[in-house]
Amino acid sequence: MDNSLQSLDQVRASALDMAVRFGPKVLVAALILIAGYIAGRWVGRLLERLLLRWKLELPVRSLLVSLTRGFVLALFAIMALQNLGIELLPLIAGLGVAGAGVALAMQGVLGNIVAGLTIIFTRPFHVGDYVSIAKEEGVVLDISISSTILGHADRSKVVIPNRKIVGEILHNYGQIRQLNVEVSVAYGTDVDCLLGLMAGVLQANARVLQDPAPVFGVTRLAESGMRITIAPWVKVPDHDPAVAEINKAILEVFGAQQIVIALPQREVRMLP
Repeated sequence: MDNSLQSLDQVRASALDMAVRFGPKVLVAALILIAGYIAGRWVGRLLERLLLRWKLELPVRSLLVSLTRGFVLALFAIMALQNLGIELLPLIAGLGVAGAGVALAMQGVLGNIVAGLTIIFTRPFHVGDYVSIAKEEGVVLDISISSTILGHADRSKVVIPNRKIVGEILHNYGQIRQLNVEVSVAYGTDVDCLLGLMAGVLQANARVLQDPAPVFGVTRLAESGMRITIAPWVKVPDHDPAVAEINKAILEVFGAQQIVIALPQREVRMLP
C-alpha cells in the first residue's frame, strides 16, 4: 500500500514538474497559432481586395488568397514549434520523405493540379466562353484547380480533368458563335432580291448581332441550284434558338415571295 501511494506521489510530482516546465511553452505556442490564424485571415482579406482592383478572375483570386493564408499560418507554426524547442531539421527531412511517397501515389492528382495552375495563370479561356477541347465542347461553367466543367445545350455537364486540357489543341469561340445556315434555290432566282430578303430576315431577328456584321451570299453553284449561306453571329446561349428562328423566317419569306427551293434532281434521257 505504501509503495502504491509513493508511486502515485511520484506520478503527480512528475506531472506537476512537466506542467511547470512545458505548460507556459504550450500556452505560448497555442497563442502563436491563434495569432497566425487571425493574421492569415487578415492578410487574405487585404490581398483579396487588392486582387479585385486588378480584375483577376475568381479561381485565380481564390488560389492566391488560400496560398497566402497557408503561408502566413506556416510561418507562425514554425515559430510555435521553435518555442516548444522542437528540432525542425529532422521534421523537415521526414516530411520530405513522406511527401515523395505521397507524390508517387498521387501522380494523376498532382498532374491535374499543375495543369490547373497553368490554366489559371495563362488563361486560355474564361468562364462563359464556348470552347472545344478533348473531343468535347460547351460553355465553360467553372475552372477549378483540378478540373474544368463544360455545360451542354441539353443542360448536362462534362467534367474534364485539367491534365487532359493542357497540351491539347483548344478552339475558343469566346462568348459569341457564328451560325451556318444553308439553303439551295433554283437557278433563275433574282439573286439581288434574294440577298435583300436575307438581310431583312437577319435584321428582324433580335438574337442576331450587328457587330460583327452578318455574312451571307452565294457560296456554291451546285448541280440542282445555287447554295446560299447565311452566317451571322449570336451570343453563345442564343445559338440553337437563332438557327430555328432563322430557318422558320426563311421558309416564310420563300413562301410569300414564291421562291423555289432547289431539290436534288437528275435528267434521264432514253437513247434510241
